[in-house]
Amino acid sequence: MKPFRSLVVLATACCFGLPALAQTPSEPEPGWAKGRPKTDAAMQMAPVAAFPIPTAADQLPTSRFKLPPGFKVETWASGVLDARGLRQGAKGNIFVSSLFVANKVYAIAEQGNRQPKVIIDKMPLATGIEFHDGSLYVATNTKIMRFDNVEDRLDNLGEPTVLYDKLPGGNDHSWKYLRIRDNKLYFAIGAPCNICDPGQYAKIYRMDLNGSNMETIASGVRNSVGFDFDPRTGDLWFTDNGRDWLSEELPNDELNHVAQPGQQHFGYPYCHQGNLPDPEFGWGKSCSDYAKPAALLGPHAGSLGMTFYRGKMFPAKYQGAMFIARHGPWNRTTKYADISVAWPDGKGGAKVEPFMTGFVENNTYLGRPVDFLVLKDGSMLVSDDHAGAIYRISYGKR
Repeated sequence: MKPFRSLVVLATACCFGLPALAQTPSEPEPGWAKGRPKTDAAMQMAPVAAFPIPTAADQLPTSRFKLPPGFKVETWASGVLDARGLRQGAKGNIFVSSLFVANKVYAIAEQGNRQPKVIIDKMPLATGIEFHDGSLYVATNTKIMRFDNVEDRLDNLGEPTVLYDKLPGGNDHSWKYLRIRDNKLYFAIGAPCNICDPGQYAKIYRMDLNGSNMETIASGVRNSVGFDFDPRTGDLWFTDNGRDWLSEELPNDELNHVAQPGQQHFGYPYCHQGNLPDPEFGWGKSCSDYAKPAALLGPHAGSLGMTFYRGKMFPAKYQGAMFIARHGPWNRTTKYADISVAWPDGKGGAKVEPFMTGFVENNTYLGRPVDFLVLKDGSMLVSDDHAGAIYRISYGKR
């Protein structure tokens, strides 16, 4: 893969949509750089550049991945530039969103040659997607829309119905992740900075499917781009990205459990990882006043998509477990990325262990997992925005 990578010189930043280049003195400090130490090592760090074209199918890292015994992984689709969110339509189409590089939404037929078809183009930050009752919901950083009868109109979706157009926009943590449950649409508004007083930002909200009756579900959430509902209890669980620049090893990302919708504050910007007061905003605050994480997910892990496994193919151990995409750090010298699996402990916490590794080689990203989709046969798709691919994980006794 080295010849391909050497061609990538000026690409859009994978995590923040800003060029991964040093700032000149005349340029304003970007939000991700707030709090960065003025040391030589820290000043060289910036969001990891994403590839402007997908990795060729024969150069994908699929053969390097490692899974528990009995599991296998294969390339399900390639050439899906900047693949992020995954959802499935009622007629079998797989919808794939993108972020900074592609600005597209794709449809891929579950059967056949699996060539990605662009159904939405030139829509910046078209990352949040959800499918419900024949409609595709799409969220950018400024608005949430609905395309009706989408699977019958893949060649021309027509104009969407705008449900909500008062999202704050911006670049920092402004992209969306969507879920629908009980006719409510859930989404987060991330903090507009690395560390700051977020005001009405840094929350998870829900609203009616027509865009009305918006209400807060969780506060103190710095940046969640992955959440799902426990199929046994209906409780919301979500990943949250910790602040940057405290140190290479602190703070951890969090896995959080919403036990009391609308009543819990998860700490940001006052307390991180449940026990670490912020050096600027933590004065006069106590970490004991905020909801504790269910589990810690690693320093600067870039924890993104999170899905409860509802299929039957995987062994009983994994049924009802949470799969978490750790996209990997950019402001940490030693890189890592993997798919982790977590189990609720029945007490509000969770146990976490690695599931699929092999995304990093020689401290360089070969791929970076983002989101999951459990198919009807119980296998699971995983998107990789770094390589522009989708993998399929299956299980079968050998």
